[in-house]
Amino acid sequence: MEVKTDDKKVSYRIYLVAFAIFVMAILVSVKLTNIQWVEGDYYRQLARERTVKNFTIPANRGNVYSADGSLLATSIPNYIIRFDALAPKQEDFDEYLEPLADSLSAMLCKSSNHYFNELRRARTNKDRYHFIAKGLSYTELLRIKRFPLFKLGAYKGGIITEQKTVREHPIGKIAERTVGYERIDDDGEKLYVGIEGAFASYLNGKDGRHMMQKIARNQWKPISDVNEVEPVDGYDVISTIDVYIQDIAHHALLKQLEYYEADHGCVVVMETKTGYVKAISNLGRATDGSYYETINYAVGESAEPGSSFKLAGLISMLEDKKVDTSKVYDTKGGDIVINGRHVRDSHKGGYGKISLARGFELSSNTVLVQAVYESYKDNPWGFVNNLNKYGLNKRLGVSIKGEGKPYIPQPNDKMWSRTTLPWMGFGYNVSLTPLQTLTFYNAVANNGEMVRPLFVKEIKEWDKTIKKFDKEVMNPQICSQETIDQVRAIMENVVKKGTGSKLYSPNFSMAGKTGTAQVNYGKGGKTNGDMYYSSTFVGYFPADEPQYSCIVIINKPHVAKGYYGADVSGPVFRRIAQKIFTDLPSTNNVKKLDATIKEQEKLFASYYDKQNKIKKDMVPNVISMSGMDAVALLGNIGLKVQVIGVGKVKKQSLKPGQAFNKDQTIILELS
Repeated sequence: MEVKTDDKKVSYRIYLVAFAIFVMAILVSVKLTNIQWVEGDYYRQLARERTVKNFTIPANRGNVYSADGSLLATSIPNYIIRFDALAPKQEDFDEYLEPLADSLSAMLCKSSNHYFNELRRARTNKDRYHFIAKGLSYTELLRIKRFPLFKLGAYKGGIITEQKTVREHPIGKIAERTVGYERIDDDGEKLYVGIEGAFASYLNGKDGRHMMQKIARNQWKPISDVNEVEPVDGYDVISTIDVYIQDIAHHALLKQLEYYEADHGCVVVMETKTGYVKAISNLGRATDGSYYETINYAVGESAEPGSSFKLAGLISMLEDKKVDTSKVYDTKGGDIVINGRHVRDSHKGGYGKISLARGFELSSNTVLVQAVYESYKDNPWGFVNNLNKYGLNKRLGVSIKGEGKPYIPQPNDKMWSRTTLPWMGFGYNVSLTPLQTLTFYNAVANNGEMVRPLFVKEIKEWDKTIKKFDKEVMNPQICSQETIDQVRAIMENVVKKGTGSKLYSPNFSMAGKTGTAQVNYGKGGKTNGDMYYSSTFVGYFPADEPQYSCIVIINKPHVAKGYYGADVSGPVFRRIAQKIFTDLPSTNNVKKLDATIKEQEKLFASYYDKQNKIKKDMVPNVISMSGMDAVALLGNIGLKVQVIGVGKVKKQSLKPGQAFNKDQTIILELS
């Protein structure tokens, strides 16, 4: 009985094991079926991805050029070198370690002992991805590949090379913010600013693709020699920037910022007729006192313009026939009260009784505020509608992202008060960016035609033009030609005998307006701790036939050194105009070669008459002739001429009508 019981127990166990195996077989079959028919595509795809992968072939990003063909931004390959310390054989590592360390020392400027110990440590730690150097050029890469041990290649020498494309700016930091650069946002995405961002769709090109198969040591090789999708390089962008003018503007601004220890500033130079921006510089002060291009103040910073806004009010009043430039206003000791608020002139004691034109030339707040308030106090919409018509209430719509929003208060705004209108008369309660202000002044220089500022003139693929950006007219005529002529004459006088008289030069003409604004001015006319001065000069040159318009704004200058627009920003404007007039190749040409000059013709006729009347053997009378003409005349008849002084002939040593011998000397005294 005991034997049978044991046999039964064994049988049960066998059945139990068999049943378990059967169940496991069923489960395996179900899983295999599921893998084959349900999840098969997923696992097949996973297997392919681990052995075969579609790699991206980056397209070459297009270049950015200046208007004169200088390279502003380009992409170049940059290399990183690493070392697989376990790849070389022990005997190769021992043999080449010291000469490799010597070679790396000579190239990378660290001691040979440093690299000797570093490479040995990497071998000991079995480091297969040890960093050696980064930022190498292609020429440096070829050199390092010829170093001892590394010349054996990746598998025997352990050298690992990684290529990275970087964006370079050959002219350095000048106009860097406008040309643009790459930055990484909070999500790790690449963003481009400036021209690089605005025209990214042209510059980027299209990436290609090719299939690669995984081989040993996580290495990949192309499956075929033909790319699945060929990369298409980006187009080149030709900007409007002139490198020479840009250099002048940048250094003129930098010099002034450094002297006045200002917080930040900007300058823009624009071609009057086309709107092409020839130079733009934006410099902000760093904690160490140096200046960098970090923010595009010219495009993005919207603030109260101060006195530079007075031009808009003057044009509005003249166009509506509200006033005449000769109308006289009493500055009342330089302090007037309108609706309980004081308006003061910067000149203590005021200017007495002066005309509207003279008030503009001297930038009198009391004159312009009285004129605007008296003209429009019963119809503020008349004034505001004019400003809207000039386009001052709208963004310019420039290609570069981040344009600041202008603000022109409207009479139906909740914030409109009894002082809004008069305060607008001298540039407060309104807000404009430097570029928006410049565009308005440029319209005056351009005989009333307002054009949009442009930063790019052409998109090219090699020598083929893909797209051109010609002049864009925003407003064909902001006001009548009569008004334009009047305000242009007044702005020329600003430089000749007004607030900008220190900038006047008889050698080249300029016209414009100074501006000194108090930024963050507190309520009730009281200053607060954040108040600072913004100094402006905006205008154009030459005054009679404007070729360029320019604005200079310097914010928060050191008050002890000065803060008025004519003193702080004006010299930058003058320097730019002066250098363009005297140095710029495009302006060093002779105009109107065929034109006749009356005075010149008169002098030539006098000389020609004397030349025909003289007797060849007698000394002519050259008294009162110019020294140059007298020398030529006497030399032609055989006399040697000795000249004392400059100017016209006052006295001659040989008397008129006297006979002379050939090569005889005559002395002329000039005065």
